[in-house]
Amino acid sequence: MMPFNDYSLMILVWVAVAIVIDLIVGDPRSLPHPVVIIGRFISHYERLWNSGAPKQRRLSGALLTLVVVGGVWGISVLVLAILARLHPGLALIAELWLLSTTLAIKGLADAGRAIAVPLAKGDLPAARQALGMIVGRDTQSLDEAEITRGAVETVAENTVDGITAPLFFALIGGAPLALAYKAVNTLDSMVGYRNARYNDFGYASAKLDDVANWLPARLTAFCLWLAGLLLSSAGGLRLRWRGALKGTWRDAPRHPSPNAGWPEAMVARLLGVQLGGTNYYEGVVSCLATLGKPLEPLRVGHIDATIRLMHGGWMLFMLLSAVLMVALSLFPPRFL
Repeated sequence: MMPFNDYSLMILVWVAVAIVIDLIVGDPRSLPHPVVIIGRFISHYERLWNSGAPKQRRLSGALLTLVVVGGVWGISVLVLAILARLHPGLALIAELWLLSTTLAIKGLADAGRAIAVPLAKGDLPAARQALGMIVGRDTQSLDEAEITRGAVETVAENTVDGITAPLFFALIGGAPLALAYKAVNTLDSMVGYRNARYNDFGYASAKLDDVANWLPARLTAFCLWLAGLLLSSAGGLRLRWRGALKGTWRDAPRHPSPNAGWPEAMVARLLGVQLGGTNYYEGVVSCLATLGKPLEPLRVGHIDATIRLMHGGWMLFMLLSAVLMVALSLFPPRFL
């Protein structure tokens, strides 16, 4: 068996290279994306299995969760093992590519800027259309403040789902575990809704997603706070980092999601704005608790500030992870 220090440092290097790949190329449409394949599998079996009494739906949904998550992990391990037998270089290339597909750093930043650029020019229709590509809420009549709120909330929340949580699991178990996390996240995004169709069938998926994101969400909020402190100290942004930790601790539990409220509340506190409130989904009103305080009105500049916080957050997440892994390599606990 490979010594713990060698394995941990090797994973750290692989993840760092995968980050560089994602920052440079993102998710090219010309290549098949594992999440798309996972999504098609979920969609197919949801149509076949989501029927019957509530208890049957819960059992079927739990089975689908087990099959998808376990299958993604198992197939990933098997494919990498086969490639390693053929040539270690093939396995390394596959590992790096698979790791990069679990990250959405470039994609998330690009999505935010796609909203901010037309909004800064006063082109509300284009900004609404760009926002509608990444949120489920109605965007047809949103003004600058509401468009900004939608963009800031999306970038903040997806800093966990699209960046730090995949990094967390990648550092523990490489590409197979990171892909298994993406399978959990994809299941939740497709069937983890509280409505008549998915309330029972998606119960297991939603609960597993809550468990998987519990620690990464809170670590991310802390890293965002550190990023806010550093960016503000360097004069790059005017951020309200004092009291942000306490405010986030108080606000985050008010969010209906046990995890999404942490990065959103922290960003709201750092920017001095208020997130949450009223949204419309196909004309149906949805009222969420507000996060933060409206110390200043939401405006387009807050989107760029959130993107910068997102970058600072994941960089500090990686830095702290690297320090921890190096420390464990130098002074491994006796049980490792």
